[in-house]
Amino acid sequence: MEHNNFLMWFLLYAFVMMFIGWYVTRHQKTGEDFILGGRKLPMLLTLGSTVGTMVGTGSSIGAVSFGYSNGWAGMLYGIGGATGILLTAWLFAPVRNYRFMTMSEEICYYTGGSRLVKNLVAILIFLASIGWLGAHILGGGLYLAWAADIDITVAKIIIAVGFVFYVGIGGYKAVSWIDTLQSIVLFLGFIILAVASVSYVGGWDVVVQNTDPKAFTLFGIGKLGMLPAISLAIVIGIGVLATPSYRQRIYSAASTKAIRQSFIITGVLYMGFSFLPAIIGMATHVMEPNLENSSFAFLYATNALPHVLAMVVLIAGMSANMSSGSSDAIAGVSIILRDIYTMVTGKMPPPEKAINLSRIFLLGVILLALVFALTSNDIIGYITKMISMIMSGLCVTVLLGKFWHRFNWQGCIAALVAGSSTSLTIILTPEWSAKLGNPVIPALLISLVCAVVVTLVTPKNKLSREEVLENITHERENTAKSK
Repeated sequence: MEHNNFLMWFLLYAFVMMFIGWYVTRHQKTGEDFILGGRKLPMLLTLGSTVGTMVGTGSSIGAVSFGYSNGWAGMLYGIGGATGILLTAWLFAPVRNYRFMTMSEEICYYTGGSRLVKNLVAILIFLASIGWLGAHILGGGLYLAWAADIDITVAKIIIAVGFVFYVGIGGYKAVSWIDTLQSIVLFLGFIILAVASVSYVGGWDVVVQNTDPKAFTLFGIGKLGMLPAISLAIVIGIGVLATPSYRQRIYSAASTKAIRQSFIITGVLYMGFSFLPAIIGMATHVMEPNLENSSFAFLYATNALPHVLAMVVLIAGMSANMSSGSSDAIAGVSIILRDIYTMVTGKMPPPEKAINLSRIFLLGVILLALVFALTSNDIIGYITKMISMIMSGLCVTVLLGKFWHRFNWQGCIAALVAGSSTSLTIILTPEWSAKLGNPVIPALLISLVCAVVVTLVTPKNKLSREEVLENITHERENTAKSK
């Protein structure tokens, strides 16, 4: 590939996408317009943006890399993600009716209106958003380093700067439009790449003959191991259930019906899609069994395509990677604007300043995410550790909070602390990490037990959920009364 050509065409493509983003959002006036699209996003835009996010960094870089190393285990990312989005549609789509602005508001509602919980969760989900955005900067950096033949650190910095413009121009509605357009191109590109890469090495029989038989067992369990395979699928599912950017889609959708339909369609599509990264990964392993970094497997596979088509797939893949990260950037900004700003000042920002403040906060969010991204070049390892550390307790909290009205703020804090400390302990113990694959299963179990026990031995919440919702709504609208 001619590296200068790639940069030229990608910059042109990105400029066109940013122009579209500006055009569809040129009349927005409020912070809610910027970070939630005015809460009017229709089903098709929600569907397109959700597909664009799911078929992004994890699938193009992570799942293909896993397929390269472990065969059919490359399906686990798709299976876990599809299960997570279907569960989210079933369990949490109705949350849209409460008009929450951030996930911390939702968890505050579940825990009796505790200010401590709201502030603590705001910090945690802010870190989660930063962590996910860091994963997308890492993935985009890998794309750019490969395609443009530049240093990986420089590539990550370029991607981070790109996010500033990608998100800052039009906010969430612009991101949704861009995601929708790019997800169509990338989805088709994966299908073409899977077919072309298998054909390039001589057909499916050649792939089978040159792949470790253990990698051809169901979901690669023979090579990866049962427990690590289950752990990977679960950790990816949790990454959807408890990730702030997917909650943003619920809060911003035009209706509960729209969000449920879009999530169900996404889940079905993604379940079918899960075969493709594994196939591409295994075919790439036949092409070149000695890649220095398996994260480059997706990029190497484009050698099977004609030059023009390879350019299109790479550009679409990199752009979708950036669009995936854009949703997490918006989630991070919304947390600062709604939660952290209120925590510090005691009130919501003035409506006329909200968009400018959002863009300023965006710079800080992307800078922090860049710091995260500079610490790793292993996309799957990065994602699984980040999810286990930050989101295990959050997942237990939202599930208990949704279905158990006795759940209180003390139980919530117990869940968060137990999940994070269990994950950290396992991560710091190499033999445990090797056996489990990642810490998510023990983190979830210990978090759940601690949450239930602490909730049962501490007092019930003083306020009803209806009273808590009224207080949250008043605070958001700057009409809350001081107490």
